[in-house]
Amino acid sequence: MSAVQVPPGASPPSTAAARRHRLPVGELVVVVVLAGLGVFALVEAHTIAVPTSSNAVGPRAFPYAVGAVLVLSAVGLLVALLRGERGEVEGGEDVDTSGGADWAAVGKLTAAFAALVVLVEPLGWPIAASLMFGGAAWALGARPWWRALLVAVVLNTAVHVVFTRVLGVYLPAGPLEGVVGLG
Repeated sequence: MSAVQVPPGASPPSTAAARRHRLPVGELVVVVVLAGLGVFALVEAHTIAVPTSSNAVGPRAFPYAVGAVLVLSAVGLLVALLRGERGEVEGGEDVDTSGGADWAAVGKLTAAFAALVVLVEPLGWPIAASLMFGGAAWALGARPWWRALLVAVVLNTAVHVVFTRVLGVYLPAGPLEGVVGLG
């Protein structure tokens, strides 16, 4: 690497000014994710079947609006980044900005969510979601673990009953099919 050439009588650029001109990778990732989600929503909205007899706003309107807002947000954020604007570092009193991420907790949360995705069909919503929420509470420090799991079982059973009986939305019951309120 070569040193920055400074004209005679001029001061070298400050590190803060040099940092301002570099594009932050983390914020660029947000731009790419926002744009990707927006484009995905716009493309998938086009595949929604629309009744031909309807003159009112159809089922595509909301996904189109969400997709457009996501793409416009990504463009706006990219323009702000190119102008040198950056997000502020969290300055809250309860946040240790010098500490690193707790990757063990992130891994546990990811595993709990992956378990829900894999287990929801064979075990049903009440069991799989209870394992996920109980595991997430444990990963985030809930003690004792069995209390978090008990709360998860009660809440997810109630959610299953409300969705299937009150709202008419199908959630798989798994081996609990036929149990009072869960089938």
